[in-house]
Amino acid sequence: MQIRFQNSPKEVKGMTTEELREHYLCESLMQDDAISYVYSHHDRMITGGAKPVQQSLLLRTHDELKADYFLERRELGIINVGGPGFVEADGIKYELEKLSCLYLGKGTKEVQFTSADKNDPAVFFLLSAPAHHSYPNRKMKKEEASPVALGAVETSNQRTIYKYIHLDGIQSCQLVMGLTVLNAGSVWNSVPPHTHTRRTEVYFYFDLNEQQRLFHFMGEPQQTRHIVMKNHEAVISPSWSIHCGCGTSNYAFIWGMAGENLVFSDMDPAPITELK
Repeated sequence: MQIRFQNSPKEVKGMTTEELREHYLCESLMQDDAISYVYSHHDRMITGGAKPVQQSLLLRTHDELKADYFLERRELGIINVGGPGFVEADGIKYELEKLSCLYLGKGTKEVQFTSADKNDPAVFFLLSAPAHHSYPNRKMKKEEASPVALGAVETSNQRTIYKYIHLDGIQSCQLVMGLTVLNAGSVWNSVPPHTHTRRTEVYFYFDLNEQQRLFHFMGEPQQTRHIVMKNHEAVISPSWSIHCGCGTSNYAFIWGMAGENLVFSDMDPAPITELK
């Protein structure tokens, strides 16, 4: 488990490319037969990846959590972006097809990840936040996730948004989670940009061709920075930072938030014409 401490906007203004990547980019999340984690002190979110190939993977606690088991004081959102797989939680087995989501509430003790086919392994993205109340474990398929079409061909951001964990979907303490799929020919996400100082957000990019790259923009609206990313990488967006991106081809991404509230539309606009 990597540990990332908070940085203020003042510090970020002077960061080099290497320093930005060190503090905010989550690389190598998806490793064969391993679970990887990045613990951020921004709202104490944990970003992770589990890729079972030859064997099942057990969700274990870490010294940093000072907990008897991983979800003793936490909740967890899981979205599969690979082949079909299974998540077993306290003896109940959930089948997760690609783009299906599973929420596991505080108090779930034993969690295990397995792929249905080692030649087409599941790729589970994990996002966890502290929890003060126990909500029921629940699975949701993408067809149940209230898909909404947004954007336009003219602005190169025609996309479909799927909302899983939110006020009108799967209930949670503070996690809000879903994903966005861009149409062929569209490359911009989260436009117009915004901030929300009440919560941190994480983006995980997937279905991006290995020969292509994604330019993720962050920073204060008048002090923008960028991080070049590839497939199956995540980026941490502090509450004061914008979060949008442009790819060299179309792609998809998971978005997840934790912090002050569960309102999906809680955003402070950062108009494109005012960015610097």
